[in-house]
Amino acid sequence: MEEDLTKRTVDLSTFTIGNFDKGAGKIKIALWYFINALFVRASWNPFMSIKILLLRMFGAKIGDGLVIKNNVIIKSPWFLTIGNNVWLGEGCWIDNLERVDIGNNVCISQGAMLLTGNHDYKDRSFSYLNKPIIIKDGAWIGAKSIVCPGVTIDENAILTVGSIATHNLIHDTIYQGNPAREIRKRSFY
Repeated sequence: MEEDLTKRTVDLSTFTIGNFDKGAGKIKIALWYFINALFVRASWNPFMSIKILLLRMFGAKIGDGLVIKNNVIIKSPWFLTIGNNVWLGEGCWIDNLERVDIGNNVCISQGAMLLTGNHDYKDRSFSYLNKPIIIKDGAWIGAKSIVCPGVTIDENAILTVGSIATHNLIHDTIYQGNPAREIRKRSFY
C-alpha cells in the first residue's frame, strides 16, 4: 500500500517561527530596515563613518579600522561583532539570524555570504535551523563564497573564491570547492 503523499511532502502553510528570537522588537527591526536601505547598504553613500555609526546605534559591536564598501547587507546588527581592521567587500551579505563574530584583520570579499539560517528539511513545516558563525583573526572569505550556519573559520584560514564552507575550517589552511576541501597550508613570507 502506497504511503499518503501528504505525509511525505513539505507543507509550508504550517511554517511558524517557533522559538526563534529575532533579537529586537518590531519597531527596531522596521527602523533598521529603512536605515539600512537608505544609508548603510545604499551605493550612493560612500561615507564609511556614517555606516559604522548607524551599525553601532543598532547594536553592532565594531572595533577600529572597519572598511565597509557599498551594497553590504547586514540583516541584524544587534547580532554582529566585528574586530579591528576588518574589510567587508562590496555586495557581501551577512544574513545573521544568529550571532556572527568576526575577529581582527579579517577580509570578507565581494559578494561573499555568511548564512546563519537554514531550514530543517526533515520537518514538513520547514522549521528554522539557525546557528552562529565565528570567523577568527586573519581569515579571508573569498569573493562569492558562502559560509553556512554553525561554521567556525579558524585563524588565518582561507575560503577561496566561489567555495562553500559547510564545516569548520582549521587554522592556516586554504579551502576550495563545494563543499570546501583542504587544498594546502597557508604560509607567510
